[in-house]
Amino acid sequence: MSIASLLPGSMSSGEIQIIDPDRGAEILRRHDLLSLFMKEQSFDGLLLTRPSNFAWATVGGNSTRGSLSDTTAALFVSPEARVVLTRNTDSGRLFDREVSGLGFQLKERTWQEDLHLLMGDLCRGRNVACDFQFERCQDASPHLDGMRLPLSKTERKSLRVTGSQVAHAVEATARSFRQGDSEAEIAGQLAHRLYRHQIIPERIQILADGQGQRYRHWSFGDDKVENFCTIAVIARREGLHVGTARTVSFGKPPKEVRKAHLDTLLVQATGMFFSQDQWEIYETWNRVERIYEKFGHSEEWHFADQGCVMGYELCEAPIVPKSQLKLAAGMPIFWQTSIEQAMSADTILIGEKGFDVLTPMESWPVVKVDVKGVSIQRPDVLIRSKET
Repeated sequence: MSIASLLPGSMSSGEIQIIDPDRGAEILRRHDLLSLFMKEQSFDGLLLTRPSNFAWATVGGNSTRGSLSDTTAALFVSPEARVVLTRNTDSGRLFDREVSGLGFQLKERTWQEDLHLLMGDLCRGRNVACDFQFERCQDASPHLDGMRLPLSKTERKSLRVTGSQVAHAVEATARSFRQGDSEAEIAGQLAHRLYRHQIIPERIQILADGQGQRYRHWSFGDDKVENFCTIAVIARREGLHVGTARTVSFGKPPKEVRKAHLDTLLVQATGMFFSQDQWEIYETWNRVERIYEKFGHSEEWHFADQGCVMGYELCEAPIVPKSQLKLAAGMPIFWQTSIEQAMSADTILIGEKGFDVLTPMESWPVVKVDVKGVSIQRPDVLIRSKET
């Protein structure tokens, strides 16, 4: 086992990562939390392979090459050490860019060797828990899932910045694409804006001229935007996810689209307001379902996902009618409401008293929705001039 270090001449001084003391302290706190779990369960170690758990344990480290399915490393944690398991082709990047100076050790193999062999060597002769089914390891996923939320102050601060940049990218794309552009072209413009800030789009939806009514979970295709369009995205940076959506119309939108959009905002604002600390999800959902029924859309919520608790997983827990998951301050909630041709989506952060929108409007028309006497600002349809 060896400590990773920078190779001479491998990076310029401007590229060397500055150690964040708050991040370092949070990593130590999480190590203590894992050590306590191991002691209580009589485990000698924990083997973490899922990118979400790697990112959580390293407070933002990325163990992938971009895609969540293309993992490059695992993390072995014992009460005494935190060891990154990887191949020689990835160790440099991981220790230069992801966990530099944060007390992690390295154990590597050459690129042609199966990483599972290294995992097996470390687990052999030890009572080890894992976050996936591996050899004789006990699956500790349910315990680990409960550790990732609520977010720490450091994570909340980071997610606010990411959320603002994601919202900016969506709004800038909505203001700048040309009438007649295809859904795929618009998706490319949005992805470009996100990648510039090292934000990775996990899910992009470009819903042209009512596409969302036909296919609620549509991504994008060759259809051209002639009249109106909803642009939606879920993206991640430093392991944490955030999502939003905005709708734009060339000229005044059709009356039925305008009404459906306003109704989605009423439903969404209700979900946001009642996403309260120490409430169980079903309590929140009961209020949301009543609004669907009150405005004549009792069947609409059956046609698409309504959102989820977000975090290091794109969906840490879905919003479903009978869920008894207890919400807590510091949890991000993605509310995604769709009615007929309209869809509205934003991410909030639950507070001890109320909520904050993590994907705020920057320069966008506003609709005020009153819920229990509280005025909540929601994004209206942006009307642009028709192009000739």
